[in-house]
Amino acid sequence: MGSRQARSRHSVATLSAAVLGFFVITLDAVVVNVALPSIRADLGGGMTGLQWVLDGYTLMFAALLLSSGALSDRIGARRAFGAGIVVFVVASAACGLAPGLAALVVARFVQGAAAAVMTPASMALIGQAYPDPVRRARAVAVWAMGGAVASTSGPLLGGLLTLVSWRLIFVINVPVGAVALVLLARRAPSPRRRARFDWIGQITAVAAMGGLTFGAIEAGAVGIGAPRVLAAFVVAVVALTVFVLAEARILHPMVPLGLFRSRNVAISNAVGFAFVVGYFGLPFVMSLYLQQLRGLTPAGTGLVFAPMMLTGLVLTPFSARIVERVGARVLVVGGLTAMTAGLAALAFAPPATPFWVLAALMVLVGLAGPLTMPPTMAVLLNSVPGHQAGTASGVFNTSRQVGGALAVAVFGALLAQPAGFLTGMRTSLLIAAAVAALGGGFALLLARPAHTQPSPTGHELAEVAAT
Repeated sequence: MGSRQARSRHSVATLSAAVLGFFVITLDAVVVNVALPSIRADLGGGMTGLQWVLDGYTLMFAALLLSSGALSDRIGARRAFGAGIVVFVVASAACGLAPGLAALVVARFVQGAAAAVMTPASMALIGQAYPDPVRRARAVAVWAMGGAVASTSGPLLGGLLTLVSWRLIFVINVPVGAVALVLLARRAPSPRRRARFDWIGQITAVAAMGGLTFGAIEAGAVGIGAPRVLAAFVVAVVALTVFVLAEARILHPMVPLGLFRSRNVAISNAVGFAFVVGYFGLPFVMSLYLQQLRGLTPAGTGLVFAPMMLTGLVLTPFSARIVERVGARVLVVGGLTAMTAGLAALAFAPPATPFWVLAALMVLVGLAGPLTMPPTMAVLLNSVPGHQAGTASGVFNTSRQVGGALAVAVFGALLAQPAGFLTGMRTSLLIAAAVAALGGGFALLLARPAHTQPSPTGHELAEVAAT
């Protein structure tokens, strides 16, 4: 009895550490938007610097996520998660103490790398702490709720903290990370196993994503014909070509290209990309608009975003039941259609539109979260063999993160154009609407999976929870 209670306490401690880790990972992806004007006012710099504050985190998270699972296997989940937390906390402190914009951007890159290591390790820890499938499913639900709460509260929490100082949005990670480390210390060391690391795939993936993002951001500052912009795009093309050739030939690729022979896998990744272009790009554009042009405080901006974020939190638990009634394809198309309508309406809204109207229109974008992502993930996982589910979900999340990074890069470049902020904002929102509409068109081609997999594992549910 005593040993059983001890194991239960250790399992709860492990789950609590994983939840806290996923909370700060998700929070730091969404909390920064409302603080961008305050960061620029304090540290200086232009639109390019603000774009890198967001994309530095997203880019490293996307580029390293696919191979972080192998790292967790090689050194043990407990050690990987602990190392990730330590690096994340140190990087967060560096963000909060940054004397200039360059130092902040570098620290955000390190944060993103640490977040990529922590995510698969946290899922492995939960799997080890809860070997029983029923209890594991409940633990994963708690873990996923941590991300959902962070995503929902991020804009408002960021706005409130920024009223005191924007630095607090990063400093708050330090005590949270310290508590997670204390809880993790109660966990026994995790087992290790040999896992091949795809060095060629990892290096070329970072080069391709980095080159594309750098080129898109710098194009807004110096023009698309500038030598360094063209060089960045050339690097991206060459790196992507080498990546594809390497993944097709090596024995243990990071991204098995055979996955994309499935129409549902290819379409699911396109849908994930299209969704995040709007869902991640909208807060970036609207946060700057509401504060710089409409004069709202960071907290007021967070309140405008609150209905949009709460929509996802409230409706996500009912997504599976709706899918059972109407089917995944109808729900995905409906969600992206709502997003398209909301983005287009915001693009054409007059400059003096009341804030409550803007908040209501953003709810249409918020609806796309619970209507689009859970059924898309379900279709994806039911379209691949069980042993490839983790890889497929990792590729799916990477495509989403790349969509978010490119949205910030392209939209920031448009906002900085001589035509003016309002023109750039409207163009950005219309591009996001067009991408969402294109994603909805692809979703019409989704086929009913030929087989149904068991309920998604924790790592796979991470992709839904991050939405």
